[in-house]
Amino acid sequence: MVILLNSFKRLIIEQYSNVTIKQLKLNFMEKKKILIVEDDSVLQKALQEFLSDEGFEIYSALDGEEGVQMGKDKKPDLILLDIILPKKDGYETLKELKADESTKKIPVVLLTNLGSLNDVEKALALGATTYLIKADYKLEEVSNKIKEILKI
Repeated sequence: MVILLNSFKRLIIEQYSNVTIKQLKLNFMEKKKILIVEDDSVLQKALQEFLSDEGFEIYSALDGEEGVQMGKDKKPDLILLDIILPKKDGYETLKELKADESTKKIPVVLLTNLGSLNDVEKALALGATTYLIKADYKLEEVSNKIKEILKI
């Protein structure tokens, strides 16, 4: 029994010797799903890569209509939503998501360049969980805010 345990420990050490604690946690935690609704493909890709490296499963939509449909289909744990979007703006997208029984409880974080008090108040009144201005937040801070909302 002792020989078997020692062999098992050696195997684990060899297999995970180059893996960080963070990577081990990511391998064993259930991946939370994030939907990014952002029409700026460069920012969308940056968010997607960073959040994926943080252990999230990522879905992306380039416009509001696609965002609503993906929200219903994929049932993400959280949605990052821009306001200025083609086909359907972020406010209308948020309104539809909060009106639908299957998506109304999903936290929605508005991540946008619009920073007026009226924009913030309107988003929160429509059901946004929080409102982040792109220029004020680094990717790490966005990730931390997501983790805080999802309690992870």
